[in-house]
Amino acid sequence: MAKKAAAKKTVKKATAKKTATKKATKKAATKTAKKTTTKVAKKATKKKK
Repeated sequence: MAKKAAAKKTVKKATAKKTATKKATKKAATKTAKKTTTKVAKKATKKKK
């Protein structure tokens, strides 16, 4: 019983880590995407002028 509980705990920890890293990568991706879009937008406005 104790072993099973421990195994469940480790699995939970692993999944939590996975979701955390997924969220972190998503955040980073959105950040970089936003940066590139703003860069492109700035370039477009400069060209218009």
